Amino acid sequence: MEHLKAFDDEVNAFLDNMFGPRDPRVRGWLMLDSYLPTFVLTGLYLLCIWLGNRLMRGRPALSLRGLLTLYNLSITLLSAYMLAELILSSWEGGYNLQCQDLTSAGGADIRVARVLWWYYFSKLIEFLDTIFFVLRKKTSQITFLHVYHHASMFNIWWCVLNWIPCGQSFFGPTLNSFIHILMYSYYGLSVFPSMRKYLWWKRYLTQAQLVQFVLTIAHTVSAVVKPCGFPFGCLVFQSSYMLTLVILFLNFYVQTYRKKPMKKDMEELPAGKEVKNGFSKAYFTAANGAINKKAQ
Repeated sequence: MEHLKAFDDEVNAFLDNMFGPRDPRVRGWLMLDSYLPTFVLTGLYLLCIWLGNRLMRGRPALSLRGLLTLYNLSITLLSAYMLAELILSSWEGGYNLQCQDLTSAGGADIRVARVLWWYYFSKLIEFLDTIFFVLRKKTSQITFLHVYHHASMFNIWWCVLNWIPCGQSFFGPTLNSFIHILMYSYYGLSVFPSMRKYLWWKRYLTQAQLVQFVLTIAHTVSAVVKPCGFPFGCLVFQSSYMLTLVILFLNFYVQTYRKKPMKKDMEELPAGKEVKNGFSKAYFTAANGAINKKAQ
């Protein structure tokens, strides 16, 4: 235990030295004071993927229809709560849409931070997206991009909560919570075969996700153009990270909706076989932080 505590102290000291003093308003909040829980849970996530694929290799895939229904409903309701709270708390604090600092809104900043803690914690819950892939033997969905996106978001938001837990940080999660309501509702409904004929709006969901990323970048850049004291380095990092998602989603959209399959490829496919790009679906899964839950 002493060695573990020493390691934990060294890691946290390194992070404090790199990023500066943490925001004192979130001290003592669950999983925030130490980076070790986030680090360990991320490691366990990766280990579960590796071990799970090995254990499922000789076993039949699980359906999990009831569990998937409950899971999608839960994420949808959590996203609705976060969306409502972020809108109400930012309105209460009179947040400036162009640029909002970290301290001027008083109690409203604490309210925003509490919602963003749930947003951080939701990234841990969403590790189940991949675990369900493992149990359903959807190994083609478990790509590097999918795993990287899930693992990185959980760790990035640990940093956000410790150093920039309110202010300008509210905008991306507000949009993403709205998108997640649509997205997890779609995947929840797709579990039921009788509902699939009504799910014609997947293409527009992808378009909405692209708009989300572009708007988040624009909002972040606006704080660079007209600064308000929000850390410049955080703005640069967020813009860069979101730009990678725009690129991945654009690739998915072009491959899925714009490019027509080659005549030769169509001839080689069995009749009735659906044409899908080999990696665009993986890009969609990774950038989204969601899963294409089709019933077995």
